[in-house]
Amino acid sequence: MDAQNKEVDALVQKITGLHAAIAKLPSLSPCPAVDALFTDLVTACVPPSPVDVTELGPEAQAMREGLIRLCSEAEGKLEAHYSDMLAAFDNPLDHLGVFPYYSNYINLSKLEYELLSRYVPGGIAPARVAFIGSGPLPFSSYVLAARHLPDTVFDNYDLCGAANARASRLFRADRDVGARMSFHTADVADLTDVLATYDVVFLAALVGMAAEDKAKVIAHLGAHMADGAALVVRSAHGARGFLYPIVDPQDIGRGGFEVLAVCHPDDDVVNSVIIAQKTNDVHEYGLGNGRGGRYARGTVPVVSPPCRFGEMVADVTQKREEFANAELAF
Repeated sequence: MDAQNKEVDALVQKITGLHAAIAKLPSLSPCPAVDALFTDLVTACVPPSPVDVTELGPEAQAMREGLIRLCSEAEGKLEAHYSDMLAAFDNPLDHLGVFPYYSNYINLSKLEYELLSRYVPGGIAPARVAFIGSGPLPFSSYVLAARHLPDTVFDNYDLCGAANARASRLFRADRDVGARMSFHTADVADLTDVLATYDVVFLAALVGMAAEDKAKVIAHLGAHMADGAALVVRSAHGARGFLYPIVDPQDIGRGGFEVLAVCHPDDDVVNSVIIAQKTNDVHEYGLGNGRGGRYARGTVPVVSPPCRFGEMVADVTQKREEFANAELAF
C-alpha cells in the first residue's frame, strides 16, 4: 500500500507540475511548446495507474478541474487549426490523415460501434444518430458514417457556430457521407422533441465538464429520448481522468437509462465508453433499489481490451513527430 501511495503521490506531483507549466503558456494554439507539454501530459496519464482521481484532496481536485478546462481549450484550438488546414484541399476527406490523432478516432469509433452491436439488445441499425459536441473536426461521426453505418443520417450539434461552419466545409465535395451529415448550433439543454427521433445519441467527453453539469445533460437526454434508444457516453478511467471528465454510471442510471456496458480501454484510445439504453422502467431499476440508478439486469459488464502500453507510448512519440512535420508542411 505504501508503494502504491508513493506512486500516486509521484503522479499527482508530476501532473501538477505540467498543469502549472501549461497554465503559464501565453496561448494554447498549436505550436512546438504547446505540443511538447500536452504530449508529456498524455504520456503521463495513459499508462495503468492505481490513482482514483475522485478521491483526491481539494487542492488536487481543483488542479484537475483546471487542467481539464485547459485540455478542452487546447483541443478546440488544435481541431480548429487542422480543420482550416484540411479545408484548403479540394476534397478534405481525402487528407484526414494529416491530423496526427486521426487513427485514435478510427479506433474509438470502431470500439463504440462494436460495443453497441454487442450489448444493445437486438443489435443496431439506426436510421438517425445525434452527436452532441461534434466540434470543428467531426471525425467520430465521419468514421461511423463511412465505415460502420452507411445508411444512417447524422445530426451533429455544437454550441459553437464557428465550429459547425468549419466542420461543414470538410464535407462540401462528398456526395455520400456529406449528404448524410448536417450541423446544428444549439445547446443540448434546448433540444427537446427532436431527441425522440434518434435511435442512438453520442455524448462527447467534454460536454458538461463538471460532474453535476454532466449529470444534468444526461437527465435531460433521459427525459426526451425515445424509450429503447441507445446512449453512448464518453468518460475516463484512472489517470486519464486528469484529461477528461469521469462519468459515474450511477448518474446515467439516475438519468433514466439502463447501463449495458462499461469499457475502459488500455491502449491509445484514451476515453472510456459507457453504453446505455433509455428505459421507462423507473420503479424496478430506480433509486429505490439502493443501487442509485438503473443498471443492466445483473452485473454491468466491464470490458477491458488487451494491454499494449509499450506500443501506445511509442505511438505517442510518433504522433508528436507527425504533428511537428504537419506544422512545417502547413
